[in-house]
Amino acid sequence: MKISQLSAASGVSQPTIKLYLREGLLPPGAKTHANQAAYSEAHVRRLGIIRTLTQVGGLSVASAKTVLDAIDSDLPLNWTFGLAQRAASPDVDGTDLSDADLARADDFLAGLTYHDGPGRFGVAKALRAMADAGLEADGAWRESYRKAAEIIGEADIDLIDRREGRLAKAETVVIGTVLGDALLAALRRAAQEHFSSQRYPSRSTETAP
Repeated sequence: MKISQLSAASGVSQPTIKLYLREGLLPPGAKTHANQAAYSEAHVRRLGIIRTLTQVGGLSVASAKTVLDAIDSDLPLNWTFGLAQRAASPDVDGTDLSDADLARADDFLAGLTYHDGPGRFGVAKALRAMADAGLEADGAWRESYRKAAEIIGEADIDLIDRREGRLAKAETVVIGTVLGDALLAALRRAAQEHFSSQRYPSRSTETAP
């Protein structure tokens, strides 16, 4: 297909496609003439992944390229996972965390800790912010969150294991990391709505705001 057809099939504008080609996010098409190329369904799929990373995940073009390069490489999946997580959490690092912050996170994670991973640092920052706001989580809440995270994290890895071939696994790592974050946040909202409506029923028939 021509670039105009690729644009129509993917929903990505031609100028944006050309940008992705220049920046190396999208592989070039097969040359048909001096200034023309033919594209395939693989390019449509790749554009879908790029849109997921940049529009849903909020990744910059440079960060998206780093993650896509990891997909295309022969890096171990664990390294690809790390690159995807760091790209999806660009502001999460341990530079401003104290030993006490990290110890509190490690206690919360109870064995799920990966020493220099964005998960550990993100938990440390969130718990510190909660403490600063005067919101101390009790043991039952902490245990429920940790167990839920353990179940979801293992389910993600199980999904990757069911994919055949490194490319499919690597794509699942990247897409699952970005979309999984969005899906998990939405599911949490839905569960909160469900249980709050059961425990704190409205006293009137008025529609909630």
